[in-house]
Amino acid sequence: MRLLLVGDVVGKPGRQIVVRAMPGLRIEQELDLVVVNAENAAGGSGLTPAIYQELISAGVDCITMGDHIYRRREIFPILHAEARIVRPANYPPEAPGRPFTVITARNNVRVAVISLLGRVFMPPVDCPLHAADRVLGSLAPDVRVILVDFHAEATSDMQVMGRHLDGRVTAVLGTHTHVPTADEQIFPGGTAFQCDVGMTGPHESILGRQIDRVLETVHTFRPTHFEVATGDPQMHGTIVDADPTTGRASAICRVVVDEAEAERLYQRAKGVDGSR
Repeated sequence: MRLLLVGDVVGKPGRQIVVRAMPGLRIEQELDLVVVNAENAAGGSGLTPAIYQELISAGVDCITMGDHIYRRREIFPILHAEARIVRPANYPPEAPGRPFTVITARNNVRVAVISLLGRVFMPPVDCPLHAADRVLGSLAPDVRVILVDFHAEATSDMQVMGRHLDGRVTAVLGTHTHVPTADEQIFPGGTAFQCDVGMTGPHESILGRQIDRVLETVHTFRPTHFEVATGDPQMHGTIVDADPTTGRASAICRVVVDEAEAERLYQRAKGVDGSR
């Protein structure tokens, strides 16, 4: 089976390219499960119920979040009621949302999706290693395909998590830095790993924000509003092939979709489903 994690969706440009490309990408890549990190989807920070529904309607199966999860209070009812969105599992038990979820993929395999927050150069949070152990200990024995979105800043933090979970989960894929890393690999125990799958949004930017605003603040220390940029939207993510019986990964590859490719994928899906 094939799993896709799409990296941090930033603002409207990120949402639009996901909506445009996802139906065709699912067809072309024969994807069984699509997970999207959407903690920056609403104006560059947080998520709203309307955007949650927009992504789900586009063919996204599950949404992970990160340190900006609570920037929009209107998302709280969705976090409580919906099974297709998870909060970091190393947040306190009282924090709104589910620490993990189990989604039935299109090939009818049950897949666990776990979100964890790193600790190096990040806000204070409970130990992600212990949180991962707790979640794995609570999963039903038949849930063998497990995808972990590790939302972390430091590559050292990410590699520690990957090695800690090697052989116990299908994939540990990083988000948060908005910069894709070229270290995709499969560890000896059968766990696919990549420090960061990259950013989905405007790449003519500084991490998705308008270049002039960021430079002004860096040069002058005068605070500015870091508005979401618009140029060169791209969707970045990583696909993992896995054995649904053992949960072990067999292949991992990066995916980049620019505007031209998104249009081609849209037309591909439109040709399959004339209602689009």
